[in-house]
Amino acid sequence: MSQHFQHDVLIIGSGAAGLTLALTLPHHLRIAVLSKGELSNGSTFRAQGGVAAVLDDTDTVESHVEDTLIAGAGLCRAEAVRFTVEHSREAIQWLIEQGVPFTREDPTTRDDGGFAFHLTREGGHSHRRIIHAADATGAAIFKTLLAQARERPNIELLEQHVAIDLITESKLGLPGKRCLGAYVLNRQSGEVDTYSARFTALACGGAAKVYLYTSNPDSACGDGIAMAWRAGCRVGNLEFNQFHPTCLYHPQAKSFLITEALRGEGGLLKLPNGERFMPRFDSRAELAPRDIVARAIDHEMKRLGIDCVYLDISHKPADFIRTHFPTVYERCLDFGIDITREPIPVVPAAHYTCGGVVVDSQGRTDIPGLYAIGETSFTGLHGANRMASNSLLECFVYARSAALDMLGQMTDAGLPNDLPSWDASQVTDSDEDVIIAHNWDELRRFMWDYVGIVRTSKRLQRAQHRVRLLLGEIDEFYSNYKVSRDLIELRNLAQVADLMIRSAMQRHESRGLHYTLDYPDMLPEARDTILVPPTYAG
Repeated sequence: MSQHFQHDVLIIGSGAAGLTLALTLPHHLRIAVLSKGELSNGSTFRAQGGVAAVLDDTDTVESHVEDTLIAGAGLCRAEAVRFTVEHSREAIQWLIEQGVPFTREDPTTRDDGGFAFHLTREGGHSHRRIIHAADATGAAIFKTLLAQARERPNIELLEQHVAIDLITESKLGLPGKRCLGAYVLNRQSGEVDTYSARFTALACGGAAKVYLYTSNPDSACGDGIAMAWRAGCRVGNLEFNQFHPTCLYHPQAKSFLITEALRGEGGLLKLPNGERFMPRFDSRAELAPRDIVARAIDHEMKRLGIDCVYLDISHKPADFIRTHFPTVYERCLDFGIDITREPIPVVPAAHYTCGGVVVDSQGRTDIPGLYAIGETSFTGLHGANRMASNSLLECFVYARSAALDMLGQMTDAGLPNDLPSWDASQVTDSDEDVIIAHNWDELRRFMWDYVGIVRTSKRLQRAQHRVRLLLGEIDEFYSNYKVSRDLIELRNLAQVADLMIRSAMQRHESRGLHYTLDYPDMLPEARDTILVPPTYAG
């Protein structure tokens, strides 16, 4: 039997943004944090590099803001950039207070203006401002925040719970537009339960799984973006998908990212003959922003017909490499690659969704009571290209801002009652799951081929034709069969793919991460691509 659960705040997603929101809210509120699989299955746990923030005496807010605006290729929202950077130090201080074991600086070699923690530099940054925990920052942050959440009796951590759709007043035919909660598949019971809440937050991560090759976990299916769109929220700038330049190229290695910090500490990109190529593409060479590096690698691979390029840090002392990059060192060693002696074979892979659900500085969407934070959201911080290590910062700053906003409205937000249960009376068990697997593979393959690092109008038209056929098939399947995690994710992924294609087709220029051969130049005026759903709540 399906059940009905009530909470003050429902948080869909258990990564950096979701856990920060849960921990920032006071102890007396009943909070549910949902994870589609195990709690550690999201992108946060895999993040290697660190968190960008203005932390020492040699750096300034103005410098961090300027670096971000430059990387964003004219499309960042200046007020969002400044809001994030100005709140960066307090966000890091909060993480330190939670007990995150950031790497400390050797006091005998400090050159960072007196800050007690080691700071590194990554592509696009003019200063060392990346605080990190060796090369496994995400894991260190996640484990710390999860441990804190488990100590809080008011926070319910629910694994194997897949949100299907949001419940809104307008969907129920009631006056008003407020979000009331969500329908959630409990994968253990197989039932669809009803979760009602005063406030709901989408902290579901991005949609990089829409591509065949990605550094992201299997959970990055754009669930929050798709649910918000269906509920009536606008989405913005979904044509800007960041491809991480350096994922390990090895037949047995699935989605292992080689951190940007490796280039920040002197790693060089080389062709199979040992020749460097980045200086030919940008004066910043290996420290150029990710879109430039990824496009350069893609260009060289296609020009020479090679399967990969190489990232070489073997000229650095072996002890330095093992100390600064223990995770990369050990993982590569598992595949027979000793990075202290030889270069690492690498290829680009889809890594980060720069667009998302349109929100304000408090994380509020177009629907009252519904928030979006982290990679699910479109704050305007990243513009046309996310700068390294700004994304984790965005999670903490906006989650904390959303928590304060919820608190200010808590007494006025009633707890929804008597929501209808999920109707599964007209559906049957599927005996055709092969269709889901086939459509999943087809979608990710044509997105990689047609909506990848380099695009053309014809490729986008082909992708649009195919995704609309898929959406029709998926809708029919969804209407007739019981929901499963695979079906829910495929439905969301296809919806977000359609939004990405539509966004890309509307941008008649090349800017940042969106590069098209038909419009290779950048227009003089930078404009966001905002898509408005038929059920727009505004």
